[in-house]
Amino acid sequence: MALVTFAPLVLTVLGLTVFEVINSVDNAVINAEVLGKMSAWARKWFLVWGIFLAVFVVRGVLPWLILWGSVPGIGPWEAFMASFSSDPRVALAVETSKPVLLCGAGLFLVYLFLHWLFLEQKEFGLVGEKFIAKHGVWFYTAASVLLAVVVWIAIHVNPMMAMGAMVGSTAFFLTHGFKENAERAEEKMLEGGVMSDWSKILYLEAIDACFSVDGVLGAFAFTTSVPLILIGNGIGVWVVRKLTVSNVDKIKKYVFLKNGAMYSIFALGVVMLLEAFGAHIPSWVSPVATFVVIGFFLFKSVVHLKCKDVQV
Repeated sequence: MALVTFAPLVLTVLGLTVFEVINSVDNAVINAEVLGKMSAWARKWFLVWGIFLAVFVVRGVLPWLILWGSVPGIGPWEAFMASFSSDPRVALAVETSKPVLLCGAGLFLVYLFLHWLFLEQKEFGLVGEKFIAKHGVWFYTAASVLLAVVVWIAIHVNPMMAMGAMVGSTAFFLTHGFKENAERAEEKMLEGGVMSDWSKILYLEAIDACFSVDGVLGAFAFTTSVPLILIGNGIGVWVVRKLTVSNVDKIKKYVFLKNGAMYSIFALGVVMLLEAFGAHIPSWVSPVATFVVIGFFLFKSVVHLKCKDVQV
């Protein structure tokens, strides 16, 4: 009986961990490149204390703030323990406000996927990706039309959901702007720009905060429980840090992992939007969809790597 009770929790944590790891592969690559130009003490500081900041300060505080801000009428501790609270008032408040949160976060994730699909450089893993990439300018049309449709439907269901969609759209373009600026700063740094070790540490923490927004918002497709998000994402962050110092070059060889991350983000975004508009999606769908999508692209990457080795 206890096994049945804990099985959904374990599945949720595993799903969060896998999603965090795959979604942070790019972050691990950036970290590894910058760490290679830092002194030994700075690398150790980032890998030890940086984990504390990444897990408890960013991935712990951010989902708590999001849930607290989107659910009026409950306090900070109630927001943190919302999924475990026996207070019916808290449960009702979370359930009532959940569509607003899911609408904004779901739209953010779909935007993230569309931007990658239309505009970002990638290894083409599925039929049609190359054609879409050649017409990248249509991203802005797709994003505008999607926002208009979601807002139009949301206004007739719950006006606050329309506001949530607008916040999700705004959050995407804000974080995307920060990421682009960070990428330009990284290029200058790697080209020989002079920066102190502390400046590089602060840069890596800022980059991690930007990347964490994707993972935190995606986590709400799995659960609204901040403690579970903290556990799952925390394990994922630890794995990413280990990859950063040991196996990042090996991970980069699996060229379709990024595709898997983005298609899983799209799947989670769709799940969140469907739930926001009243569809009942079982709790196991998000983690299972993540495992299936990422597993498919991991298998595709392994096959690609073997074929490349045979040709060599």
